[in-house]
Amino acid sequence: MSAKESLQDAAVLMMSLGEEEASQVFKHLSPKEVQKLGEAIAKTKSMSRERVDLVVARFTAIAEAQSLMVSDTGDYVRSVLKRALGEDKAALLLDRILSGDDTSGIESLKWMDPPAVAELLRNEHPQIVAAILVHVDFDQAAAILKFFSERQRNEVMLRIATMEGIQPAALKDLNEVLFKTLAGAEGTRKNSLGGVKTAAEMINQLGTALEGTVIEAIRIYDPELAQKIMDKMFVFDDLLKLDDRAIQAMLKEVPTDTLIAALKAAPTQLKEKIISNMSTRAGESFREDLDSRGPMRLSEVEANQKEILKVVRRLADEGLIVIATGSDEEMI
Repeated sequence: MSAKESLQDAAVLMMSLGEEEASQVFKHLSPKEVQKLGEAIAKTKSMSRERVDLVVARFTAIAEAQSLMVSDTGDYVRSVLKRALGEDKAALLLDRILSGDDTSGIESLKWMDPPAVAELLRNEHPQIVAAILVHVDFDQAAAILKFFSERQRNEVMLRIATMEGIQPAALKDLNEVLFKTLAGAEGTRKNSLGGVKTAAEMINQLGTALEGTVIEAIRIYDPELAQKIMDKMFVFDDLLKLDDRAIQAMLKEVPTDTLIAALKAAPTQLKEKIISNMSTRAGESFREDLDSRGPMRLSEVEANQKEILKVVRRLADEGLIVIATGSDEEMI
């Protein structure tokens, strides 16, 4: 089942629960999940009784199959994540999942619009801003950074790239300050946040216009660090490095209109690679649609490319595909 179908089923299930029960479920979702599920519910104008029964039956079966509890949930999640993601990726997540840090103040930022967060952080020291941004999603962090001046943006990214972690005491103090500032909104070890990979993920989301200036600013400070970040970045043209199986997995998740818009300014080699992974009939139809697509704004093309990159990274995080970064030798 595709992500879109799963989201539609979730919307049907929520609507079948009733307002009170559905509201309780929403309390446990992230801001992004709330937005996506809310949009799916709003688009669901009507549904058949058979569809509702099918979704509820499927949910009941899944819930019953997963109802058995384990005695040590910490060991269980370690084992599951290591099997699914491998040692390195699992280690990055386990510190966040099992540390038990209270970041409610920082969590509140995830519900705010990027311009509001940027205004809140505008006069803070770059190190403080860096410590905060590594706790939000990469795309939100990038959106916030776009509202900073070039100098502040570059200074923040440099500190994120060189960050080796945050001591629990520092995180607690930072969270308390934010909690008070937002009027509402302890672990035992250092959180593995920040670093080259985090910086690369954020820069990936900035777009080509700002990407170059940030990398160049870091290069002036430390050429080796800038190269390490570039080696971790995965940009749209890097889809050429995906094998055929990965391309096919991506095609199942990406709407045709999004793919056409994203490929509008792509190299011919990339277009041909993607079309070659379609059936002959689908490839011919896609090529005609691509050739007939009129002029597009660069910003629109880049927005669609970002959507595809999000899909590719999600598939990689789920262990369904393997993507190569800027270095041809290193795989993640």
